[in-house]
Amino acid sequence: MPYVKLELTREGVTREQKQKLISGITNLITEVLNKDPHLTHIVIQEIELDDWGYAGEQVSVLREKGITADKK
Repeated sequence: MPYVKLELTREGVTREQKQKLISGITNLITEVLNKDPHLTHIVIQEIELDDWGYAGEQVSVLREKGITADKK
């Protein structure tokens, strides 16, 4: 019974995007590990920007400085 926990910063991920993540991760586990998708659990946990840090700074502060995780 695979269990995957995906932690993301709370920055407006839509319901549709979450569904795509759940579906994609489930399909990948099914294809790579040959696991039953009905026994695969995916949990998405959203973390407040003040509660996530990187390089010694809160992500909320990094965002204020214009630093994002968006693909360039």
